[in-house]
Amino acid sequence: MKSFCIKVNNKNIQNYLLNNFLDLNLDSLFVSQNKFSKYENIVVHYKGEDLEYFYKQFSNIMTDCILFYYEDILLKKLIDFDYFYFSEFEKRQILNIASSYLDLDNEYSKRYTLILDAVYDYIKSEKSMILGGFVFFRLYNYIKLLDTLIDNSVNQFLIQKEYIEFINLLKVFVSSSPCQTEAVHLIYNDYHSIILDETYNIIPINNDFFKAKYISDISFSENDYILNTLLTILPKKITIHFISSTKEDEFINTLKQIFEKRIKICTDCSICNLYKLSKDTTNTY
Repeated sequence: MKSFCIKVNNKNIQNYLLNNFLDLNLDSLFVSQNKFSKYENIVVHYKGEDLEYFYKQFSNIMTDCILFYYEDILLKKLIDFDYFYFSEFEKRQILNIASSYLDLDNEYSKRYTLILDAVYDYIKSEKSMILGGFVFFRLYNYIKLLDTLIDNSVNQFLIQKEYIEFINLLKVFVSSSPCQTEAVHLIYNDYHSIILDETYNIIPINNDFFKAKYISDISFSENDYILNTLLTILPKKITIHFISSTKEDEFINTLKQIFEKRIKICTDCSICNLYKLSKDTTNTY
């Protein structure tokens, strides 16, 4: 026989645990609730012989409960403690990034296993737990994993912040500078992109890193030098011709943010067809 007491005062958590333990439908399982001292107590009695099955089912219920009710609280506490110097708005952005990581299947599996193992080991040797205390002081490996995830989220946040600042600076530069060229065509390919002028002559792309004026400390894509060339010649109109795909990737989105209404997307014109034909012909050899 095994008896275990869970001490928790949160009504939602109490109802969650009671309902899930009762849903196990084990004839030899008895669940009761009573108040003792300052805690509400949920007491689970198992009189069956398959203790291993009971431990596993109990651990699964407790793990689901902790993930659902405590994970956001832990993330917020970690951000407040380690990154107190960020504004509340910035902290919320970091939390949103962290939450997006949590949705990944492999991340969920890691967290679930760490909590499950800790709960399983604890209930085998103990008779009761203060749930909040267990979460904050016993789940060392789980909290360490969340701490690492927060650090990664902060790094991602800083990269995004620099990206936005860089884009905004370039938008101001483009809008306040006179156009140097009337129109250009960007032949956008997955293996080699080129820029053409109004008369369809190739404009050289400056790939000398040390002479590049408009490349940020972060790299958006392998097309950084194309961006630098466009910012140098400052065309009034940029037509982007998709040769390999019609999908707008990160680089195209960057161009649209910087040049805004100057950008026109094209997927089917004489230029597109010419370069598509050229690509197909090249691939046959």
